[in-house]
Amino acid sequence: MFTAFHLAFKEIWRNRSRFLLFGLVVALITLLILFIAALGEGLGSGNREYLQKLNGELIVYQDTARLSIAGSLVGCDTRASIRSVEGVQDEGPIGFSSASVVVDGDPSLDVSLIGVAPGKPGEPPSIVGTGLARKSAKETVIDRTVALVVGAQVGDTITIRTVQGGEDEFYTLQVVGISESRKYSIRPSIFVPIVAWDEIRAKARPGAGAEDPACNVVAVKLEDPSQIDVVRQRIQDRVDGVEAVDRKTAYENTSGYTAQQSTLSTQNGFALLIGVLVIGGFFQIQTLQKVPQIGMLKAIGTSNSVVALAVLIQIVVTTLVGVAIGGLSSFGLSLLMPPGIPIIFEPRSSATAIVSILLMGPIGGLVSIRYSLRVEPLIALGLR
Repeated sequence: MFTAFHLAFKEIWRNRSRFLLFGLVVALITLLILFIAALGEGLGSGNREYLQKLNGELIVYQDTARLSIAGSLVGCDTRASIRSVEGVQDEGPIGFSSASVVVDGDPSLDVSLIGVAPGKPGEPPSIVGTGLARKSAKETVIDRTVALVVGAQVGDTITIRTVQGGEDEFYTLQVVGISESRKYSIRPSIFVPIVAWDEIRAKARPGAGAEDPACNVVAVKLEDPSQIDVVRQRIQDRVDGVEAVDRKTAYENTSGYTAQQSTLSTQNGFALLIGVLVIGGFFQIQTLQKVPQIGMLKAIGTSNSVVALAVLIQIVVTTLVGVAIGGLSSFGLSLLMPPGIPIIFEPRSSATAIVSILLMGPIGGLVSIRYSLRVEPLIALGLR
C-alpha cells in the first residue's frame, strides 16, 4: 500500500504541470456538468415553482382541457359545486395571463400575470407587507425576482402593459406585498385580485372585468390532506365537467416541462460520457508513455496490485483536484449571475452531479489500469 502511494505521488510531483493541466480539463468538465444540472433545475423550477408551492392540495381543470391550463376554463357555478364537496375546506380561482412591467419607461420585464382571490388558495403568502385586500383593487403582490429586478418595495407603484384589442394598455398597481420566488412559465410572477386581473389581462376586446369572472383552474385546500385521493375522486364524481389532480401532476403537464427536462438530462448524460472518454484517453496515453518504467518495476518484483493501485490513486487525485476547482468555480460564477437567469444550484442535484464525476474518473481509467497489468517486463525492456 505504501509503495503504491509513494509511486503515485512521486510521479504526480515530477510531472505536476501535466497533471495540473489535466486537472483543469476535469474542472471544465465539472463546470459544464454542474451548469447543465443547475440550468435544468432552474428551468424546471421556473415552470413548476408557483404550482409546486401552491397552498392547496388539488388543482381542478376543465375536463376537456387535458390538463392544459391555457385550454381550461372553470366557471363560478362549478366553483360553488366544488366548494360543497365533502372534505373540501376552501377553494380559490386562479387565472393566468402575461404582461410586461415597465422599467425606466420601457416594458422590458415579461411577467406572468396571475389572478387570485384575496385570502383564498392560490394567493401566495407575503414575506414582506400584506396580502391582497379586495377582488377588484388595483394592487399587487410581486414575487422576489420582480422586486429585485424592478427595485420595487412595499408601498411603491409599478406600471404594467397588456395588449387589448390590438392596442397597448397601461395599468398602475400598488405593491402591497412581496412573496418568495413564484415563477410560472419561466417568468417571475405578479399577483392581482381576480376581478382586476380579468379587467387588465390581455384579451381581444378591451372592457371592464366581470364581477365574478371565470378562471383557468381552481386550487382546492382539503380538510385532511391525507385524504387527497378520496376527495379527488369525489370531486370528479360529483362535479360535472372537471378533472382534479395533485400539484405534481399539474406541473409535470405544463407546456414543455417533460420535454425540457428530458433534453437537459440527455445533455448531462452525454457530458458525463465525454468526461469518461477524455479521462480514459489521457491516462491511456500516460500509460503508453511509461511502459518501460512499468516493465522495470515488474522486473524488480513489484506486484500487479501495487501498479494498479498506483494508477488508480493518480486517477482519483487528479479527478478530486479537478472537481474541487470546477465546483468552486461554479459557485463563484453563480454569485455573479443576474437574478433573471434561471440557474439554481440545488444541493441534491449538484451532489449527484459531483458524485457522478468522481465515479467517472476511475471508470474512465479502467482501460489504462488493465493495460498496466498486461505489461510484460521483458517485452517492455526490449529483451524479448
